[in-house]
Amino acid sequence: MNRGEYTYIWQAPDWPAWRYDLSALATPLAEVSHAQGLLLGRLSDLGMGQRDQVCLAALTDDVVKTSEIEGEHLSVHSVRSSIARRLGVDIGALAPVDRHVEGIVELVLDATANSQAPVTQARLFGWHAALFPTGYSGLSSINVAQWRDDAAGPMQVVSGPLHRQRVHFEAPPAGRLPAETGRFLDWVNATPAEPPLIRAGLAHLWFVTLHPFDDGNGRIARAIGDLMLARADGSSQRFYSLSAQIQRERNAYYDILERTQKNSMDVTPWLAWFFDTLLRAVQQAHATLDDVLGKARFWRHWGMQALNARQVKVLNRLLDGFEGKLTSSKWAAIAKCSADTALRDINDLVERGALRKSPGGGRSTSYALNDAPHGTNGREID
Repeated sequence: MNRGEYTYIWQAPDWPAWRYDLSALATPLAEVSHAQGLLLGRLSDLGMGQRDQVCLAALTDDVVKTSEIEGEHLSVHSVRSSIARRLGVDIGALAPVDRHVEGIVELVLDATANSQAPVTQARLFGWHAALFPTGYSGLSSINVAQWRDDAAGPMQVVSGPLHRQRVHFEAPPAGRLPAETGRFLDWVNATPAEPPLIRAGLAHLWFVTLHPFDDGNGRIARAIGDLMLARADGSSQRFYSLSAQIQRERNAYYDILERTQKNSMDVTPWLAWFFDTLLRAVQQAHATLDDVLGKARFWRHWGMQALNARQVKVLNRLLDGFEGKLTSSKWAAIAKCSADTALRDINDLVERGALRKSPGGGRSTSYALNDAPHGTNGREID
């Protein structure tokens, strides 16, 4: 069979014998490894509490952004609270439990914290059940914790209006899934024959190409990729989020994925993109680390002040990355107090110098952190 006689990579006669040019990937691999080493070097100088805060930030970003890639927007506060509760990290008041948030958090934490455990069919089914606790994806009933059956037709990735849809990819027939997933799982759990980072890139591509579930394939593929990255790092803690970087480059992700799935078994371009994206994810983690250190510096300065619990709570929310404008009404909502009390709290912090009044006045008066450490200066909340 020649290349022109098949449309998708899984139809290739040599599927799934992945090929790649290791010499072409040597430079991006080295760059990623160097960036990881720099990050781990900075982290090694931190105390356990600060490392936990960096890990919490990375995992929160991972959960929120892997869902956003699929068009689903979760509450950052709920996600952060759910992860903190499981990791035993003190972040003050926790948000109420959200069943859907809990499911994706369980998936991501199991994939990363238990990365050395075998990846089995039962484990994948558990992840899928956690993603869809009601048995529905939106308003549609789906097969949960079982492979798709293609009862409604082939599994296709499409876009565009209903009557003018473009097919980007069609997955292998459901009848092939027992054998295909079995071969994939055998490879994931086997003694590595490829460099660890290459295995992470291949695992992501392989699973998302099989597309074995009715829904949730992208999120589970990224979780498997994170699991393989955790194995490569030899750590149960995550300090960077590849999913967050993929979300930032979502269009490029879908483009390289479609081109790869309609090409030959030489996946060098996919791996090159994967490593470049991973490099930017690790570099972004340095900014997250700067924010954690900035928050620590802030509280070293202001923690000696006699602040009330409301002030501590809202300042922490501000330091944790909320964007927009801080108004007295927003303060009252976060601190669960009256507008008058909120204004007294704010004016007290303005007088102390912790907050400054932003330009504007009247009903639009807003406030921001004043003379804050690097990574927090001028950050406001909406």
